[in-house]
Amino acid sequence: MSPITHFLVSWSVAGASGLGRRERAAIALAGVAPDLDGLGIVPELLTRGSTHSLPWFSEYHHVLGHNLGFAIVVTIAGFIFARAQRWKTALLVLLSFHLHLLGDVIGARGPDGFQWPIPYLLPFSHRLDIVWHGQWALNAWPNFVTTGIGLIIMFVIARNRGYSPLEIISKRADATFGSAVRNRFPLKASGTATT
Repeated sequence: MSPITHFLVSWSVAGASGLGRRERAAIALAGVAPDLDGLGIVPELLTRGSTHSLPWFSEYHHVLGHNLGFAIVVTIAGFIFARAQRWKTALLVLLSFHLHLLGDVIGARGPDGFQWPIPYLLPFSHRLDIVWHGQWALNAWPNFVTTGIGLIIMFVIARNRGYSPLEIISKRADATFGSAVRNRFPLKASGTATT
């Protein structure tokens, strides 16, 4: 799945959690944290064709961040970062992280047909590489549907609860977005008037 899809899935978990802004941010960001190992694309592209190329993306994407060891690190960071309901936050961070791994197992096949295995037990063991042979391509329709559902959930949460993923970046932008969504899709009155 794309980073945007992963983020929308994890934001759906965060937005439905009933937790505060800080905790929601930890849960949402945990859903994209495994892809930090994809940042190796930058040095790889910059050194491609040189005598000292750095194949950091080719060698380490879906390895360094897509495993139980990194899940534990991200969960502990979420626990420490949270100010309230730390255990609930940590559990939802762990869930969000694992939803990313699940998304990659089911929907991240490359255009060349390569299936990214998930070395789940790293760094403790190399015994479990998770691959699903039915894995759909990164640009397959199920990923687009998942992204669409994530967007719908984001708009529903913004309308009903008054916050969106923008709150991670700016309270002001989030308030403006939430207001625009509620103006476009007003909440219905809770009761009906009688005469």
